[in-house]
Amino acid sequence: MKAAIMQPYFMPYIGYFQLMNSVDVFVVYDTIEYTKKGWINRNRILLNNQEDYITIPLKKDSDYLHISERKLSDSWPQDRAKMLNRIQQAYRKAVGFKETFPLVESCIKHDSMNLFAFILNSIHLIKNHLGIPTRLIESSAIHADHTLKSESRVISICQALHATEYINPIGGLELYSETTFADAGLSLKFLKARNIPYDQGNSAFIPFLSVIDVLMYCGKERTMNMLHEYDFIQQDKKA
Repeated sequence: MKAAIMQPYFMPYIGYFQLMNSVDVFVVYDTIEYTKKGWINRNRILLNNQEDYITIPLKKDSDYLHISERKLSDSWPQDRAKMLNRIQQAYRKAVGFKETFPLVESCIKHDSMNLFAFILNSIHLIKNHLGIPTRLIESSAIHADHTLKSESRVISICQALHATEYINPIGGLELYSETTFADAGLSLKFLKARNIPYDQGNSAFIPFLSVIDVLMYCGKERTMNMLHEYDFIQQDKKA
């Protein structure tokens, strides 16, 4: 059984869903601290031929709270209307706008003010839209040792799931050891999303934007085909 583990990200890039589609079980961390500089509550879209950020504002709170304990700002009901207007302005002429905007609207208008629940809902909606059959599970629902860190924690979760193979994004190439995973009875692979240029209107291609951009310019069917556009990289072949 193949497993992957990721943080929850707001409207993540296509590689997130490629990883999800490549495994049997996809674990979403809710038992880790929120990090300000990450991509948990923000992402990039294309607006006026330039990359532009969309960000979910959060209530000020302790930096040591888990993602599942963070709340959206009281201003979010007004802010989300502005975000939807920006997305509509950015993509209203895109070929996939009519089929994609209702999906984006459903994600952004979700009524939860809990950061994790809000993002998880959007992940589920996009997963279903793309026909990804993978089972999603929250990390807190797994009987593993959540006091462990990094590689040890990943292995503990995989063992609790009875996984035989763990797939990680290419960014973990320097963090995890194939030997350590093998000693724990797990094979380890690294997934690298391919840079797949597509027509973004009149602009020079900007890769790895939010999945919103891919769906808007490519449509659902082509985006589903792109779920398979990746390569597995070995640690001794880091190209």
